[in-house]
Parts: sequence; C-alpha cells; structure tokens
Amino acid sequence: MLKQVQIQRYRLLRLKLTPTAGFSRCSRATILRGHSTTAPLRQGVPGSLWKLGKLNHIAIAVPDMEKATALYRDVLGATVSEKVPLPEHGVYTVFVELGNTKLELLHPLGEKSPISGFLQKNKSGGMHHICIEVDDITAAVADLKSKNIRTLSAEPRIGAHGKPVMFLHPKDCDGVLVELEQA
Repeated sequence: MLKQVQIQRYRLLRLKLTPTAGFSRCSRATILRGHSTTAPLRQGVPGSLWKLGKLNHIAIAVPDMEKATALYRDVLGATVSEKVPLPEHGVYTVFVELGNTKLELLHPLGEKSPISGFLQKNKSGGMHHICIEVDDITAAVADLKSKNIRTLSAEPRIGAHGKPVMFLHPKDCDGVLVELEQA
C-alpha cells in the first residue's frame, strides 16, 4: 500500500498537482497516513550536530494530584505511576502511560514551586509544557543559544526520568514552554 501511495504521489508531482488534489477526503487521509510512522523520527537541520527525536510527554499542571490521578487511572483506565517528589524542580510528578507517549501530571512541592505560580494564574490547571527528546542535549542547547533561543537555566538539570533536561523560553517558542530531554 505504501509503495502504491509513493508511486501515486510521484505521478502527481510530475503533473504539478498537490498530492491530495482530486481525491476524496477519505482517500486524502489514506495518502497522508501513508507518510506517518510509529518509529522514532530523527530529524534536524542539515549539518547540525544534534537531532530532534520523539515527543516524550505533555505536562499538565494540576491543583489536586489525587483527583487528577484518579481521573486517568479509575475513569479513563490508564496506567499511572506513583507520585514522586522532585525537590530540585519543586514539583511532584505522576506519569500517565498512553502507549506512544505519556502525560506528566505536575503538582507544586512548596510555595516557591514554578507550578504554584502557574496555578495561581490558572486555577483549574492546564497544559504546562511539552517535552521532546534530543540525541545530544549539550549540542542542542549550544546550537539553539547561538540562534538566540533563550533557556530558563544556564545548564541542563536532571529531570524526572533521570536524564539531563533543559527548558526553552516560551517567548522564543511561539508561547509554548518546551523541555528538551536527552534521549
């Protein structure tokens, strides 16, 4: 099926048509799905010393960790981890397994937690950040800083998975707090 889709795409490109022109909505979805993969995608700027990997998790700040954990475990049927304190980040974390990625539930560990400030502005909680794996966090951070992408700390710190992480400033990432994690 994939080979047929690739041949069809090649023929359309030779005719200078878009890959989905003239197809029904269902056919277009099949063509577009033919280009997706469940294998980790490694991509990056040509000549770059680092590569962008898969989405590791989406983090959600929650005002009530027990209630949020119960929602994902008892109502939605997901597998959830134990609550783990991360004092160096000022948070408690619970990971929710979703097959190809995870949700990270975040709750403040003390009043000076960055999550406390987030929850003061967003009383019911909400999406806090996304985490993307990189194959070389040191090279990635150096390269991004050279491109005027700001980070929230001077050096990577050890994250919830025991690997180095670095947060990119949301003002430089279209309003999204992006966490890079060493793969």
